[in-house]
Amino acid sequence: MPNSKRNTSDNRNAKGDRIVYSEFGNNANSPATERALPDLPPNQQNLRVQASRKGRKGKTVTIISGFQSNSETLTALLKQLKNQCGAGGTLKDNEIEIQGEHKQKLLEILTKLGYKAKISGG
Repeated sequence: MPNSKRNTSDNRNAKGDRIVYSEFGNNANSPATERALPDLPPNQQNLRVQASRKGRKGKTVTIISGFQSNSETLTALLKQLKNQCGAGGTLKDNEIEIQGEHKQKLLEILTKLGYKAKISGG
């Protein structure tokens, strides 16, 4: 009786993952098929500024969400906001998080930079 198992070593991609089905060949062109984020000017972006403590062991952070910009623009804006607030912060999932409660200060800074921003939440 012949062995019915197939050798799957030839069905592996560059990462070593097993390819089950591929209609268009390899995925070497995947960055070209991803959607680009539009880099809208500040006056066309509606931002929400809110303070949150969820999942942070009681520490308050101010979250700015609603950005429609690329990561380089957000990184430069994050550096400017951290510097003016005198606090740390990070960029997560196109949201800027600044440590501490700085809702009013961030709202004033963002409106001076030309963004349409509102305070959200209680």
